[in-house]
Amino acid sequence: MKRSFAWFCLVLLMSWTSYSQTAGTPVVKPAATSAESPEIREFQKIEDSWATSINDRDQYGLELVLSPLFVDVSATGDITTRNQQVASVITGEDKTIHLEQRVITVRMLGDIAVANGTYSLHHKVSAGPVDEKGVFTHVFERTRGGWLCINSQRTILREDTNTNTKQKKKSESELPFHIPLLSK
Repeated sequence: MKRSFAWFCLVLLMSWTSYSQTAGTPVVKPAATSAESPEIREFQKIEDSWATSINDRDQYGLELVLSPLFVDVSATGDITTRNQQVASVITGEDKTIHLEQRVITVRMLGDIAVANGTYSLHHKVSAGPVDEKGVFTHVFERTRGGWLCINSQRTILREDTNTNTKQKKKSESELPFHIPLLSK
């Protein structure tokens, strides 16, 4: 009898101490996937620095973002290196160039990170000024405590010109859930 009473007291004491430790502190539930992770914020700063360097024609700023091994594949298929990118910033042939980039996802793979996002680029071609919107994939490598872009790929988004001619097919069923064999 004494032994069972001692066990009961021990269990009661343990449950009371665990309750008292958590009673004063609010329960914090882990957040579901947030819209903006710390990685996205970190790489958005890098992309902003990249865009600012191009917009301000800042050679040094661009060199801080691009790796010496950098390879860029433009939306038109042109392949350039870091030195060619820096040279185009220095010469400043296109005075109208303006770049904006927005990071959507970041995947961390050890010392490699892959950032995907959207971009808007205003630049001049032989036919005149062009506003280009598309998506990008940038591959970054962690070096000396920072990140440098080693590869860039851009793809232009197509503009759908036939949106007015296509009509959405509406369901003729009365209910939102339609089973072909069981209903009209």
